[in-house]
Amino acid sequence: MGVQKIVLLSIVVIFYVFSLVSCTEFEAGGENGWIIPQSSNQSDIFNQWASKNRFKVGDTIRFKYKKDSVLVVTEDEYKKCQTTKPELYSNHDDTVFKLDRPGLFYFISGVSGHCEKGQKMIIKVMEVESPPQSPPPSSSLAASTHKKNNAVRKTSRFLGTGLVTISILVLTGFSAV
Repeated sequence: MGVQKIVLLSIVVIFYVFSLVSCTEFEAGGENGWIIPQSSNQSDIFNQWASKNRFKVGDTIRFKYKKDSVLVVTEDEYKKCQTTKPELYSNHDDTVFKLDRPGLFYFISGVSGHCEKGQKMIIKVMEVESPPQSPPPSSSLAASTHKKNNAVRKTSRFLGTGLVTISILVLTGFSAV
């Protein structure tokens, strides 16, 4: 009876650890993608979209566009809609940017005039939280809402083969007891 409890506890711990490395891929702007806002009353459309989502370290932002570009810039460059040395410049129609730290990220279009028309966005990445004491409530409602508009895709990433190896060794060790 004791061995079964240990094996069960090990499995629960392993699933918990893997749940901590779950990341989300967001599509910038939702289903419309990275486009020039159509009218002046939509000039803040990307920041409105970003404010409705919760970003964490490890998540990615996918920019889909045609004949455009995306730049990661400083706050000052964001405000001016111009840069000489962006952190990232891409014009490959499908750009994925990994949010690798907490804090603010500033994105603008690199095509002349697009940023001034509202094709720019600020994303706030949350500080890393300590693991909760009890399992969090199900997020199936939020995930299903996003899936309807193809704005979000859940993915799992592993911390590395070391974590997998340790998990297998733990299970093997407890199974032998």
